[in-house]
Amino acid sequence: THTLPPGLEYLNQLDQIIIHQQVELLEVILGTETSSKYEIKNHLGQRVYFAVEENGCFDRKLCSPIRSFTIRIADNAGREVIRVIRPLRCNSCCFPCFLQELEVQSPPGTIAGYVVQNWDPFLPKFTIQNESKEDVLKIIGPCATCGCFEDVDFEVKALNEMTTIGKISKYWSGFVNNVFTNTANFGIQVPVDLDVRIKAVMIGACFLIDLMFFENSLDGL
Repeated sequence: THTLPPGLEYLNQLDQIIIHQQVELLEVILGTETSSKYEIKNHLGQRVYFAVEENGCFDRKLCSPIRSFTIRIADNAGREVIRVIRPLRCNSCCFPCFLQELEVQSPPGTIAGYVVQNWDPFLPKFTIQNESKEDVLKIIGPCATCGCFEDVDFEVKALNEMTTIGKISKYWSGFVNNVFTNTANFGIQVPVDLDVRIKAVMIGACFLIDLMFFENSLDGL
């Protein structure tokens, strides 16, 4: 444990991570897009980390689902332990050479790994990479991510894409909550013995999936 990045020791014993987006009153009343804030909890609902998105109003308003951002994740003592960096890139199968890529640092300034979107004409696919950009895991989502009245699962698989070892789930939390707050609740399930750096990268993958597939999920209502 003494070799783990500072602040990630707690992830060493977790196989389930809950991410809850906090409701912003201004966003509810005026419909104004504000910087996202999240609580990251264990399976008992106890807060482990707190995350805040940093970017400009221009990015949130005009580039919403593909916007660049930096998410700073701090422990309960206020110490930043994880930093998630997303540059502005494309989100379309029409541009397979410039798809999404996200960098996760832990501690800030030290690469923990990457989340790389893979081109596929039908399914959302991502590769989890370590700090050396070596492939570690795959994430494969469903054809439809609307999730009406049910959870939406993105399966975490081995590199052969045959063995499922976990999942990232978008929890359906009810019509009233979804329509009037548009907040997100996610769960990450991974093996307890997974490298804590890769667990930190999985948290970054969860943020990326939220913005890519669920940020504007209510526009058609």
